[in-house]
Amino acid sequence: MKAERIPAWQVLFPLAALHAAVAVPLSLGAMYGMLPWLTPLVTPAGHARELLSGFALAVIAGYLLGPLGRRQLWGLVALWALGRLGMAGGGWLGIASLADALFAAIVAWWIVPRFAAAKKWRNRVLGPLIGVICLVAVVTLGMRYIAGWPTFSLLQQGVFWLVLLMTFMGGRLIAPAVNGYFKRYFHKSGAGVQPRLEAALIFLLGVLPLTLWLPYGRFIAALLALVAGVLVAYRIRGFAPWQCRKRPDLLAPMAGYAWLAAGLWLYAVAVVGPMPVSTALHGVTVGALGTLSSSVMLRQAVSRAKVRPDSERVFLPLVLLFAGATVLRLMVWSPGSSAALWAAALCWSAAWLGVAWRLRYWIIAARKRASGR
Repeated sequence: MKAERIPAWQVLFPLAALHAAVAVPLSLGAMYGMLPWLTPLVTPAGHARELLSGFALAVIAGYLLGPLGRRQLWGLVALWALGRLGMAGGGWLGIASLADALFAAIVAWWIVPRFAAAKKWRNRVLGPLIGVICLVAVVTLGMRYIAGWPTFSLLQQGVFWLVLLMTFMGGRLIAPAVNGYFKRYFHKSGAGVQPRLEAALIFLLGVLPLTLWLPYGRFIAALLALVAGVLVAYRIRGFAPWQCRKRPDLLAPMAGYAWLAAGLWLYAVAVVGPMPVSTALHGVTVGALGTLSSSVMLRQAVSRAKVRPDSERVFLPLVLLFAGATVLRLMVWSPGSSAALWAAALCWSAAWLGVAWRLRYWIIAARKRASGR
């Protein structure tokens, strides 16, 4: 009998959603002294690293790994769960760090080779990109053991590699979905993937993190971010969102894509202006990552249940909640503004609890359909 294979997303997506909902309030509690035992989350760098390695990597793995054998999947989930114990510090820290590193390494080992044989160079970029993101997740563990470890610069690198990944994957998700909608209802094709524009964005966003290692490279990075933001906005125009106003399932990922443009512009402004760069990057890590990843997760779940994506009604509320979380977080330029931070965390957590709830519904529906019930 053939061994049962379980789609990775059915386990990793709900876990990632619940983790996102819980991790941010826990981080704030640690930073404000309410949960002093969560020592790895006391610093903003610890909070950022947890969302990179705990949340973002789980979403990437769930989306790209496909079906896995039961032992493979639950072994990977066990490593991920042990890695999350690193939030508690103490005696668990060594075991959690090892598990976290192994989780990232295995995700890279299983995903990166899949893109090596791609015919187009634009598709081959995805393999090394995933590898670099996993490497950043491992290297940033050094902050727990080595004083003066350049955690912020490494995490900033990780954020920009995530921007490139979201730009690439987001465009590849939105373009065919919009095309299908246009052909069905308007009997015409949409703008498609826009390969030249995609190639330009890969170049700009691929070079941008590298410039941060150069003397005064942040000014070059700011210029590249400004141009890339313009191209992202132009790409959204090609998707014709005004013709998709009856399809919130299409508008939601476009809103996440728009936050990519806004986040890049905010970064460019922060480099030369008074806003801290760490604050500006929340346009990407809250607005873009939250809105895009939740859209991807829900569209995946709905499509596997063989139901039309526009039957899901939570897309618009999620867009509003993530927008509220982003705006509130961008208002905070100093640690003293606790009310706005807690309000942003409330919006963020409410959104992800909503995602987890809807994922559970669609996963049950997909399993019933697969079993013929």
